[in-house]
Amino acid sequence: MTGGHRRILVVEDDPETAGQLVEELTTSGYDVDLAATGREALSHGAARDYAVITIDRMLPDIDGITVMRQLRDDGIAAPFLIISALGEVDDRVRGLRAGGDDYLVKPFSFIELLARLEALGRRSDTIAKETLLRVGDLAVDLIARAAFRRGRKIPLLPREFQLLEYLVRNEGRVVSRAMLLQHVWDLHFDPSTNIIDVYVGRVRRKVDDAQAYPLIHTIRGIGYCLRAPG
Repeated sequence: MTGGHRRILVVEDDPETAGQLVEELTTSGYDVDLAATGREALSHGAARDYAVITIDRMLPDIDGITVMRQLRDDGIAAPFLIISALGEVDDRVRGLRAGGDDYLVKPFSFIELLARLEALGRRSDTIAKETLLRVGDLAVDLIARAAFRRGRKIPLLPREFQLLEYLVRNEGRVVSRAMLLQHVWDLHFDPSTNIIDVYVGRVRRKVDDAQAYPLIHTIRGIGYCLRAPG
């Protein structure tokens, strides 16, 4: 995993096992968040971007596979490493078919866990570079044609997605209304149209409303710029 993408979510309800995992992973250089229940896992998964999520099959409130499916439905692309005492072939197949990327049976060697995490992390980095655009806490999935802010899906119409994608691809650069009209609508500039302002207004409300900081900025008299603070 790259140095800037070493955060792992550990979903484990057994306090002793959870404590050992957090301690050993932290010692190995990872940033670790812990969830002891399925509900905590759903909350963490929606709020942060993880390189890998390890998840126990048997949780006290929601089955681990159900949690995994819900996070997948919510657009969470992080690879899942299922860690479970359920080690029969049928159990492993069910977990992998439900969306798991790897399956580790308890008890296990921590060295093997690290090796599997590194392999999943490399895969995660490769996929992210090829299919995801990121600015701050905004993620744009080019394959699914979907956008997420802090892990929550933004409901965008196709043209709104195209507009946001173009702004994200030009992160930090000011783009004029004429550029947007040409690249998003494939039209030459018409000074009388207000279609750009209407669509940018829609996208801005969907992306920035109720968020900690705005991403889309108006550059008066010129156009727009998408950038994160700092």
